[in-house]
Amino acid sequence: MLGRVNHVAIAVPDLSAAAESYRATLGASVTEPQALPEHGVTVVFVTLPNTKVELLEPLGDASPIAAFLEKNPAGGMHHICYEVADILAARDRLKAAGARVLGDGNPKIGAHGKPVLFLHPKDFQGTLIELEEV
Repeated sequence: MLGRVNHVAIAVPDLSAAAESYRATLGASVTEPQALPEHGVTVVFVTLPNTKVELLEPLGDASPIAAFLEKNPAGGMHHICYEVADILAARDRLKAAGARVLGDGNPKIGAHGKPVLFLHPKDFQGTLIELEEV
């Protein structure tokens, strides 16, 4: 069911500073910031030869990233995103196996313009999982 790792997401308190650190210090290619109001975040992607790193900061006080940064003020790994061929089939299989899909269970459009779902971290060894249809 799982495809390749699409990206690893890191929550940061200052997106501009984090992007500049990846760009200037690590010499990475970094995209322009993209606001995703439906998800409550602003993101940039660090493009690597084999995957991407998503840097995300809160967009508004109700952002789930704001709550994450309250517990982890310096930031840290937030989730890992795996690719799936059919997100609805993956959702149905996971729910049948007892996994909890966050939100209303229906995919939302993610930063890449493709359907995404998030799975409860308590069902996956404490790690928030994002699935993205490719």
